[in-house]
Amino acid sequence: MLTLCVNKGPFLTRMRCGCDAGHQRAAPGDGPGAGCDDRDMTDLVGLADVRAARELLAGITRTTPLEPSRPLSAALDGPVWLKCEHLQRAGSYKVRGAYVRISRLSEAERARGVVAASAGNHAQGVALAAGLLGISATVFMPVGAPLPKVAATKGYGAQIELVGNTVDESLVAARDFAERTGAVFIHPFDHADVIAGQGTVALEILEQCPEVKTIVAGVGGGGLVSGIAVAAKAIRPDVRVIGVQAAGAAAFPPSLLAGRPVRLPAYATIADGIAVGIPGDLTFAHVSKLVDEVVTVSEEDISRALLMLLERGKQVVEPAGAVGVAALLAGVVEVEAPVVAVLSGGNIDPLLMLRVIEHGLAAAGRYLRLTVRCNDRPGQLALLLSQIAEHRGNVVDVVHLRQNPHLRLGEVEVALSVETRGAEHSDRLISALRASGYQVAFGETAD
Repeated sequence: MLTLCVNKGPFLTRMRCGCDAGHQRAAPGDGPGAGCDDRDMTDLVGLADVRAARELLAGITRTTPLEPSRPLSAALDGPVWLKCEHLQRAGSYKVRGAYVRISRLSEAERARGVVAASAGNHAQGVALAAGLLGISATVFMPVGAPLPKVAATKGYGAQIELVGNTVDESLVAARDFAERTGAVFIHPFDHADVIAGQGTVALEILEQCPEVKTIVAGVGGGGLVSGIAVAAKAIRPDVRVIGVQAAGAAAFPPSLLAGRPVRLPAYATIADGIAVGIPGDLTFAHVSKLVDEVVTVSEEDISRALLMLLERGKQVVEPAGAVGVAALLAGVVEVEAPVVAVLSGGNIDPLLMLRVIEHGLAAAGRYLRLTVRCNDRPGQLALLLSQIAEHRGNVVDVVHLRQNPHLRLGEVEVALSVETRGAEHSDRLISALRASGYQVAFGETAD
């Protein structure tokens, strides 16, 4: 776990508009066709921009519910609420920023179509927004993008191109497409209109929970947390805004330490929706100025959070959408209640959900993968299974392994998957098996 308090020094970062021409973004208040200009802009998105975005989104996006979380409230000894953006249209908050950005294109820009790059949620947001506005959309996605996200993006009418192994590689391909065809590039996070659109989440939170003291949100490129911070700090400067990244794809901590966006040499996480290798110039400026703290969580933390949300909250959330809850469960950040954690997306591949649930059970000590070495003779397996049953373990699957060259003649290894009631129960079961003379190990080979 890494915790970083954000520097509140003067903002001197040059901002790019994120358009296909590489110009600077238009000043707040410019007309809807003013996508960019050539001036150096050093002002942040303002509350007026977020409120204007909300007017644009009226009748387009949903006001998502704010649900109480009893397990988190008990753990933190104060009210904790979940902002259910996974119930938003297209399954995430992304449609907010995408629609605001695309709706402000000029007629000439609309005629050229739009192009985007995304691992899934931004792709669906762009596809949905473009379809509502009658604009053609092409979306570049990594080759390994979750199949349900690819299918959903196609379902909204976008043309899909699978290119590269990461979102960063897909971004390069999308920009190249924009230069070749004239399509307008819709950046997933580094544009003022996108940030303003995402900031409407905070307007809803402040209306639904006026007494909120802390808002926790996941961070990939930083568009969501930037928009939330803009609105929250303008209306309630005392509200703390906490950003959370997956430890395996945490580009903001080194960037904030360096005082500029820094690219990660490599990154990997189950939270594909926030797997971004470098912050944007514009989002970096907002985070460094407005966000109070950035923390990281492990894959195990994320798995436990997903399991808790599914079991206790009856919420189906993708890994990226659960990192805020993961930070609260893992205790990696000190918060003042009432707390609102944003569940930013729910577009999870069912196969990934199966793996994540299993991983979460294992991280919580409720799912064991054991290898037990014993004598290879009739009745030995039945005896082993009866001892596990006697200690209330539930065997999910069992495999005989006889090919280990370290086995003595007449020995066999039995690989078991066992459900237990928690870490203490698991410890008691393993101790009982070892006390009975079994050699027990976690993994593929017994001691």
